[in-house]
Amino acid sequence: MIDLEDRRTLVRNIEVAHSAGARLQPACQTAGITVRTLQRWKAQGGLVVGDKRPDAERALPGHALNEDERTRILAVANEPRFAALPPARIVPTLADEGVYLASESSFQRILRAHGQNHHRGRSRAPQPSRRPTTHIATEPGDVWCWDMTYLPAQVTGAWFYLYLIMDLYSRKIVGWEVHANDDADHAAHLVKRTALAEGVHAMAAKPVLHGDNGSTLKATTVLAMLHWLGVKPSYSRPRVSDDNPFVESLFKTAKYRPEFPVRGFADLDEARAWAADFAHWYNFEHRHSGIRYVTPAQRHTGADRAILAARHQTYLQARERNPRRWSGDTRDWSYIGVVTLNPERDVVVNATLHAEDILELVA
Repeated sequence: MIDLEDRRTLVRNIEVAHSAGARLQPACQTAGITVRTLQRWKAQGGLVVGDKRPDAERALPGHALNEDERTRILAVANEPRFAALPPARIVPTLADEGVYLASESSFQRILRAHGQNHHRGRSRAPQPSRRPTTHIATEPGDVWCWDMTYLPAQVTGAWFYLYLIMDLYSRKIVGWEVHANDDADHAAHLVKRTALAEGVHAMAAKPVLHGDNGSTLKATTVLAMLHWLGVKPSYSRPRVSDDNPFVESLFKTAKYRPEFPVRGFADLDEARAWAADFAHWYNFEHRHSGIRYVTPAQRHTGADRAILAARHQTYLQARERNPRRWSGDTRDWSYIGVVTLNPERDVVVNATLHAEDILELVA
C-alpha cells in the first residue's frame, strides 16, 4: 500500500516524464504502478484522501462466531481440566464427548485476543536457541579449537582419551595428549603446555579457545588455567556439534587413517605413539583441502603465500602454452586471509572483511 505523500510524488514524477516526451505506460511501469492505477488515483480522489481501504467498514462473514459462542469457547478453555492443555488437545477431547464448538485455529484466535495464548502446562515453553558466536581468525594464534575424543582399547568397554587443540587459521595441531582417564587436570595441563609452546605470554591479543559443552572442558580447574593464561574461553551451543566443526572433521580424518587400529590399542603407550605419528603427518605432510592444499605447518609459518603464488604462475604458464585447453580462468590458488568459525553472524564477518580491505588500501 502506497501512502498519500508517495502517491503524489509518483504522479508528479510520471507527469514530468510524460510531458518531456516519455510514453505513459513505460513511465508508470518504471514507477511500479499501472496506467489503470494512475487513472483511478486521479479520478477517485486518490490524491486527496489517499487509500480508503484501511478505514473501510467490512461486514462480518456469515460463518463468523457470535459473541455468545466466543464467550463459551473462552469458558471451556479455562475449565480446570483444560487449563493446562493447548487447543490441539482440547478440540479432540470435546469431539470424543460429541461436542464441537470451533476449530483449533478459532480457539487459538480467541485465546490470543484475551491474552491467554501462552504456553500451557508445567513444562517449560520452547526457548529460541541462541545464535553461535562468530569467531574470525586472520593469523595464527587468533582462535584455537579443542575437543576430546575416545580411542578404543582392545579390551571391550575400555577407552583412551585424546585431548587435542587445533589452530583455526592454519589447521595445525598445536597441542595434544592421550590419557587413560578423562580428567580436568589433563585438559588444564594441555592448555598450559600449548600456551607455553606457542608463546601466548608474548602475544598482545590472547587467543580464543573454543570447545564444546563437555564437563571436562568447562571444569573450574580449566577455567582457572585459562584465566591465568589470559586465554578467552568460548563454548558451542548445547547438543550442536556443528558449532565446533573443524575439530570434529579432524577427528574423522584421524580415525579413517589406514594406521588407525580397527581392533583398538593394546595399551596407553601404543595410543600415544599413534597420536604422535598422526600429529606429525597431519601438520607436515597432509595437504589440507580447506587451505588450498598446503600443509598446516606451511600455513602456520606463512609459507603458503609463496607456494600458492608459485602454483598460480605455473597454471598461467600452462595456459599460455596451450590456451585451447582453458575455457576460462585458471584454478583458484588465491591466498585465504580470513577463516571464520560459525559465520552465521554476517554483520561481524563483513565488518572484519571490510576492515581488512581498508588496511590493505592504507598499506
